[in-house]
Amino acid sequence: MKQVWVILVREYLEKVKTKGFWIATLALPVLMLGMMGVSAFLGIRSQQAEADRPLVVLDRTGALGEAVVERIGAAGYATELLEADLGVEEMDRRVTEEEVEAFLILDERTAAEGAFVYRGQDSPGRVRSALLAAIVGEAALENRLAGAEEAESLRALVRGGRLEYEAVGGEVAEVARVAAKAHGMIGAVLLYMCMAIYGSFVLRSVLEEKRTRIVEVVISSVRPWQLMLGKIMGVGSMGLTQLAIWMLCVALIGTAGISFLVQVVPAADTSMISEILPSVGSVALLAVFFVLGYFLFSSLFAAVGAMCSREEEAAQAQLPVIALLGIPFVLQMSTAGGASFAWMGWAALFPFFSPILMYPRAVDGSAPVWMVAASIVLMVAAIFAMAWLSGRIYRVGILMQGKRPSLRELYRWVRAA
Repeated sequence: MKQVWVILVREYLEKVKTKGFWIATLALPVLMLGMMGVSAFLGIRSQQAEADRPLVVLDRTGALGEAVVERIGAAGYATELLEADLGVEEMDRRVTEEEVEAFLILDERTAAEGAFVYRGQDSPGRVRSALLAAIVGEAALENRLAGAEEAESLRALVRGGRLEYEAVGGEVAEVARVAAKAHGMIGAVLLYMCMAIYGSFVLRSVLEEKRTRIVEVVISSVRPWQLMLGKIMGVGSMGLTQLAIWMLCVALIGTAGISFLVQVVPAADTSMISEILPSVGSVALLAVFFVLGYFLFSSLFAAVGAMCSREEEAAQAQLPVIALLGIPFVLQMSTAGGASFAWMGWAALFPFFSPILMYPRAVDGSAPVWMVAASIVLMVAAIFAMAWLSGRIYRVGILMQGKRPSLRELYRWVRAA
């Protein structure tokens, strides 16, 4: 195993020492931090602008103004209630001179139908329009129902039905259930991207050495299976290093973000943060599926690189491997809306589908423990089988040049090896 270790270290250092590795590794957390900073800056600027220019309410009904102002203020907007007899021309002047941002006119139609006028230099936008319409409509409805019997139940009925989810077989908090679903989906996307990216790294590494004839020198000192295993483990170690750096940066950014939120908004409720964070077990399981899935697919990518001589041939030959990654990814994304099929749980036992299909089911608890354990065992067995098959293809193909072999020729390679 000494030769394998030497190749592993060489592949690892060759990838980690490049500028591209560090640019790609640091670009993601820097981009996340930049987006958070821009979002926070725009939010603060928006709050300052709203504080400087309030949203004014002209109440000509005499009954709705206070309720509307209270609800708009609770939504986070600076607002003010002015006298109803103030003219529209005077308010237009204040808007033009940027004393106020805009003003609402509540009249008889507002009390009867919930219709109101918004006057300002800029359109309120979809989000603010929907918010103001809901606030004014609710205030008008409460005013109409103020003297009715069972007013509160009528308000709830007018707002619409409400679905309350109850888990069969145990009580699960809604926040924890949604967080588990989100963790599973994020993990599936991450596994798909990592296996595809790092697997292609193995393919390109094999193809580069084969094209430059370096492998003809290396193969005189080590066995082909040792070279293949060293490459796979070296690139995999680089991938784990990159993932570890990303997770560390996410943890640091998240901690800083929570501290910043507490300082800026002291009344912010941070009690649910612990419920939406992934558990140590889910992170460890993600690492297990990443390692097993990476070894399973990288052996295929290494075999594809060994049987090809040009980049164009490799791009076509790797399509079946990409399909093995893409099919479970598409199936998993189809469950994002909540719908699923019973047979997908059994399909997750197929070793090539297990990383992407089984991990989300293991995290959200929809797959029993024995099924998760069975998928891991089957993946380990598939790794040994694919290592044996890919190793034989690699042993012959690594020194072959010229036309890409057919399926019959690949069969002959396996038998000859």
